[in-house]
Amino acid sequence: MAWTVLIASGMLEAVWATALSASRGFTKKGPTALFLVTMLTSMAGLAYAMSALPTGTAYAVWVGIGAALTVTLAVLRKQERLTLARGALLALLIGSVIGLKAVS
Repeated sequence: MAWTVLIASGMLEAVWATALSASRGFTKKGPTALFLVTMLTSMAGLAYAMSALPTGTAYAVWVGIGAALTVTLAVLRKQERLTLARGALLALLIGSVIGLKAVS
């Protein structure tokens, strides 16, 4: 259960990071509200996961999922370009997250 919550929390990290950018310094109410709700939910999920998983592993997986999905969202929204090098590094990051799960 802790792994499921951790993965969902990592996904929410991508949502709140994207909403934070869209809030334009907390001047837009909708993205600001989305940021607050998803950030609090994501942090609560991380805290829950850390009660059952090693802190370093849980945090690394949470950040890795959030970072990979945040970049993916930016590429899909045409805010960033996906180059061969960036794609390879994202694949390495995702592979590292899967590896941490496999060895835990």
